[in-house]
Amino acid sequence: MNRPVLDVVRGAVLPRPPIWIMRQAGRYLPEYRAVRTKAGSFLQLCYNPVLAAEVSLQPLKRFDLDAAIVFSDILVIPDALGQKVRFEEGEGPVLEAIEDGLGIGALSLEGVLAHLEPVCETINRVAERLTPAQTMIGFCGAPWTVATYMIGGRGSADQAAARRFSLTRPAEMAALRDILVEASALYLAAQVRAGAHVIQIFESWALNLDEEMFRQEVIEPTVRLISRLHQLVPNVPVIGFPRGAAGMIAEYVRATGVDMVGLDYAMPLNFARTHIAPLAGVQGNLDPLRLVVGGTAMKDRCEEIISAFEGVPHIFNLGHGIVPQTPVDHVSELVELVKGSGEGM
Repeated sequence: MNRPVLDVVRGAVLPRPPIWIMRQAGRYLPEYRAVRTKAGSFLQLCYNPVLAAEVSLQPLKRFDLDAAIVFSDILVIPDALGQKVRFEEGEGPVLEAIEDGLGIGALSLEGVLAHLEPVCETINRVAERLTPAQTMIGFCGAPWTVATYMIGGRGSADQAAARRFSLTRPAEMAALRDILVEASALYLAAQVRAGAHVIQIFESWALNLDEEMFRQEVIEPTVRLISRLHQLVPNVPVIGFPRGAAGMIAEYVRATGVDMVGLDYAMPLNFARTHIAPLAGVQGNLDPLRLVVGGTAMKDRCEEIISAFEGVPHIFNLGHGIVPQTPVDHVSELVELVKGSGEGM
C-alpha cells in the first residue's frame, strides 16, 4: 500500500490531498493535557519515549490523519549542545542567552546524538504502530530559527537580538551556523534511521529579514543542512517551511531544492499556484483561527485551498500550528472535508 503523504512529497498528484496538521499532538486535546501533567516538565515529556510516543499517536486515534509527526521541540538541539534550556509555564522557552564567542565556544557536538536518542526511540515506537498507509515525519528547527532563541534567550516578535548579533559579529554567527548545521544534520539522519519517512525543517522566523540577510541566514544554512543530510541518508524527502518568507519563497525553493514547501496562511493562493507550485509540491495553508471558528469560515476556505492546488502535489495542512483553543469537533470536521474532497465537495 502506498503512503499518500510520502508519495505526494515525492511528486505524486492524488485525487484528494492527504492531510496532517502541524502541532496535531497538543494542548487542544484533553488526553494530551493529561499526559503532559503526568510527565512533569515539557522537556521531560520530549525525552520520555513511552509518553512522547503516546502523545504522538493520540491525534491519529481520534482523526483519520495521513501522517504522524514525532512529539518533540526544535530547542532540543541547543539543549543537546549544552545550552541551558527550560520551559516556563505561560512564558514558553527560556535559554541562557549566547552573547559572544565564548558562549558559542561552550557548545559541543560531542554527545549530541546520545542526548537525543530518546527522540529517536520515540520515532521508532510510533513508526512501528502506524498503518502501512501512514507516513512518519521527523523534524528539526532550521539553523536561523534555532539561533534566534539561542541568542535572544527566548522568542521575540522581531528577532532583534539575533539580527544584531549577525550584523555585528559575523564570524561568530558563522561559527554558530556551522555548529547548528552539523548538529541538525546528524539529528535528522538519526531520525530517518529510526523510522522517519519524511523530514520537515521548520524555519519559523523567516520573516523580519531583508533579502541579503535572508540569503545568508535562511537559504545558505538550509542548503548546507539538506546537502549534509543527504550525505548521511541519501534520498530522504524534505519539506521546508519558511514561515513569513513572502517574496523570497521562490528563491528559497529553488536554492534549497526542498521536495515540498509549506505555505503560511498569509500566502495568496494565486501567487502560490503560479509562482511556487511549478517549482515544488506545496503544503498548507489554512489559517488556524479559521479552524477555531469553524463553520463556513473554515469550510469555504478549505474548498478554495484544495481547488487552488488541484492537479499539483499538495498536502493539506494549516499555515501554522494548531492553537490550544481549537475545538476538537472542528478538527474532525476539517479532516472529513479534506478526505471527502476526492468525491467533490
